[in-house]
Amino acid sequence: MYQVGENNISLVKGDITKLDVECIVNAANKSLLGGGGVDGAIHRGAGPELLQECRTLHGCETGGAKITKGYNLSAAYIIHTVGPVYSGAEKDKKLLENCYLNSLELAKQHNIRSIAFPAISTGIYGYPLTEAVPIAWAAITKWLQAHEDYGMTVVLVCFDKNIYNMYAEQWGL
Repeated sequence: MYQVGENNISLVKGDITKLDVECIVNAANKSLLGGGGVDGAIHRGAGPELLQECRTLHGCETGGAKITKGYNLSAAYIIHTVGPVYSGAEKDKKLLENCYLNSLELAKQHNIRSIAFPAISTGIYGYPLTEAVPIAWAAITKWLQAHEDYGMTVVLVCFDKNIYNMYAEQWGL
């Protein structure tokens, strides 16, 4: 575990839909109406009520974040964020950073104290892990440093060993 003030960051390999946290982050598409990968798993786990609520949100812009209930998941909330489709442009980095920062800010607005993130944009959106992991790490630690007294627990959830190893390397483990 890594600590920033009163805040903790932990790293786990597993299924984000099974974690015991207040909030999980969904790497969503702009429609917020479900898709493949993490998005599909979260929608399946939460049940049809999630889709009904997402329809009322009218989508989300890249880098933005919106919140819903967790429904059939153990997490009370789901924050949906839309990562950039990787193009190699400088704006990709800022948009990906905004996914993490805006999700954490929205969690704080709802008094959420534990949140789990997948590796946003690294699946079908094609963001290389070697670039995405340092961006995620920097954004999360930047936010936690700015809110050292908040008491947030951030869990970085790695679907596979490759992602886990990238984060572990970032930590110097």
